[in-house]
Amino acid sequence: MNQAPNPPQWLDPLSLPSGEVMALGRSRLGVPVAQALAAYKKVYREGVREAAPWKADLPEVVRTLREESSEGEVVKFVCRVPGRLADGPAAPGDLAERSLEIESVLIPMIGSTRQRTYTLCVSSQVGCAMGCTFCETAQMGLIRSLSPREIVAQWYTATHVIGLRPKNIVFMGMGEPMDNFENVMAAINILRDHNGAHVPASKITISTVGRVDGMRQMKERLHEPGLHRLNIALSLNAPNDAVRSGLMPINRRWNMSQLQQELIDWPRYGGNKICLEYVLIPGVNDAPEHADEVAAFMKPLTAGDGSKARAVLNLIPYNPRRSSPWPAPTEAQVEAFMRHLFSHGVFVKRRRTKGREMMGACGQLGNEEIRQRRLVQLTRS
Repeated sequence: MNQAPNPPQWLDPLSLPSGEVMALGRSRLGVPVAQALAAYKKVYREGVREAAPWKADLPEVVRTLREESSEGEVVKFVCRVPGRLADGPAAPGDLAERSLEIESVLIPMIGSTRQRTYTLCVSSQVGCAMGCTFCETAQMGLIRSLSPREIVAQWYTATHVIGLRPKNIVFMGMGEPMDNFENVMAAINILRDHNGAHVPASKITISTVGRVDGMRQMKERLHEPGLHRLNIALSLNAPNDAVRSGLMPINRRWNMSQLQQELIDWPRYGGNKICLEYVLIPGVNDAPEHADEVAAFMKPLTAGDGSKARAVLNLIPYNPRRSSPWPAPTEAQVEAFMRHLFSHGVFVKRRRTKGREMMGACGQLGNEEIRQRRLVQLTRS
């Protein structure tokens, strides 16, 4: 009697760049490089999830929310990933045994050409350990970091499941990217592979609350081939150490003077600007004297001749988290703060509010059921 053929063996195209997985295909399965490369491109470019020897298993999309904005439809999608909230046994139906959820947002942008593009806001962790008081994700605490494939899968889901291929990727979703630095960098190397997603490093931004250790690691990685134009965004959010330490516990470890020096020393490549993000919270950081202090912080961030700004301030009207002690600012408050910054010559842009009603705007991502967990300590010293 003839034996049944062995079941097919598959490799994961979302876990490694094309060169590494093709080498595995040849050594482990005997698949010719040309065949493996053609199949890899088919997976990424056409959305074919099974093209031997590759098989792209995606996290399940459990919810999709949509909200209109002035520049198009904002799409938030929620995916289920493996994990538990607590160690030890859990009774059926307990929160502790449920799969975890991550949230990603596709944000429409209309630029100078009047063409609509999308920016994908990706998550790097389930929850976050940083404890920023204005952020919904921080109320969850840190549950776990995402793997490179779980990060890449967010791009794949946006492109081939939701059907909107993003032009830009920002690590501004759930989690602190510098707290999961190696996995984030591994995902970026997969995403910029020209045989796969082919997203240039210049279209990718890593945002941080100000983990100086992670910033220094990133600075070193910028010297690697193809990474020199990778962008950084610092969540500043305060005019001075007293206000920032109250909003962002990380400032008690690395203060604003240390952050300023890191930004002054940041490598200069190709005209890319450093982005400073400033969430404007009424009654907390929106006074005229606060704008004076922010302008003083940014003054050294100029080009070598002192004439061109190296940094841009991205002003973000506060999006209230659940049970927020603060309201969103009014248009008058936002415009007054911007005028004061302009009077100091600060290069400032205002981020348009998108997705606030569906809890999809900046600072609003997070699972309501998991809030108030004990915060996990920093993972690196």
